[in-house]
Amino acid sequence: MWHDVKRIAGLAWPVLIGQLAVIAFGVMDTAMVGRASAFDLASLALGGSIYITVYVGLMGVLVALSPIAAQRFGAGERESIGEEVRQAFWLAGFLAVPGVLLLSHPQFILRLSEATPELEARASAYLRILAFGLPAALLFRVYSSLSTAVAQPRIVMAIQVTGLTLKVPLNLALIYGIERLGIPSLGSTGCAIATTVINWVSCALGLALMARHAKLRDFAIFSRFCWPHWQAIRTLLKLGVPMGLSYLIEVTAYSFMAIFIARLGDVTLAGHQIAANLGALMYMLPMSIAIATATLTAQAIGSRDFQLARRIGRRGVEFAGLLGVLLATIMGLCRPWILAAYTSDPLVAAVATPLLAIVACYHVFDALQVSAVFVLRAWKVAVVPTVIYAVSLWGVGLGGGYVLGFDVDGLSPAWLHGAAGFWFANSASLAVAAFGLLLYLRWIVRVKA
Repeated sequence: MWHDVKRIAGLAWPVLIGQLAVIAFGVMDTAMVGRASAFDLASLALGGSIYITVYVGLMGVLVALSPIAAQRFGAGERESIGEEVRQAFWLAGFLAVPGVLLLSHPQFILRLSEATPELEARASAYLRILAFGLPAALLFRVYSSLSTAVAQPRIVMAIQVTGLTLKVPLNLALIYGIERLGIPSLGSTGCAIATTVINWVSCALGLALMARHAKLRDFAIFSRFCWPHWQAIRTLLKLGVPMGLSYLIEVTAYSFMAIFIARLGDVTLAGHQIAANLGALMYMLPMSIAIATATLTAQAIGSRDFQLARRIGRRGVEFAGLLGVLLATIMGLCRPWILAAYTSDPLVAAVATPLLAIVACYHVFDALQVSAVFVLRAWKVAVVPTVIYAVSLWGVGLGGGYVLGFDVDGLSPAWLHGAAGFWFANSASLAVAAFGLLLYLRWIVRVKA
């Protein structure tokens, strides 16, 4: 057992550091903008939820490269990996077109929030700037998926940490302004400019490493030019579309929660943003374990060692669940200090306090469901998990949250009115998803292994 856990941990820790660097972007934006004004924080929450919806839905399609490349790597078919990556580049370019259009014209989505015209205008400006960085973010995802698939997450981590070091001075300059240099205070808009710049820097570094790094150069990705091969792209889409839909379902469960909560006012939305940001930060640990577990499972499948694949998958789920309980306990005990780090506004803190207690509970279910779904993806299984996500996250989570939060039927208890109702229903939805995915994973392993 410990040998398997050690292998998973050895691959997971650089993934975790890299993902923490990425999520630190959001933490930093939330904390810095929160110090600027509640209005800027609300615009960040609203605009950010829409951007994440678009980006994650498109990015999820490209993540299909990871299990495909990992299985080929495990089977020793290294020559074919370069061609898979070249086709993934074409797919990233095709996906960027609708993504840029949606971010450049977000008005029809923003109207769902029923936000004030001022808040809608600020969020719209935020999204239009991020549209320029979306193609770079998608190209970098191809590089990240390849590196993870061949068990080289450290080179991804290096770029992500580099991006974080650039984010600090850029945020300071653009959010608060530097009067002596003539840089105005831009608030949430400054966050968007900083993120776009870093997306292109990360993309350039990723492409350079693909061409020059010793561990990736062997795949000869840039050895020749090729046009789109529709059969290869169709293979990516066959796995990637349901994966992208599952990512989209997962993120829209949160983004539409933010849109609905925006109806309750800037202070409530700001409190929700703190809870969402902390939940996303905690999610990085089980997700890193899940990515590492999926990589090792897919490589074992590629080498036809199904017994090892089954064992690695089981250990990964157990490891993620155990650490989930530990992290939830620590977070629950440290709520006052965590809130103090996020905001100095007593009204925002009052909204966020009960939400953090719910986040601590739902994290355990989050750890179990993400580890299970990544192991299923390693087996190239994605359709049924998407259905499970739709029923649980949209039906139980978003639908139930709307009923509880807005007291639609008049039966919701007072403590579940407002943002707390949405978060409570979201926790229940993750419990349903975890139960369904674990049962389905058990069946898939029996059938395929």
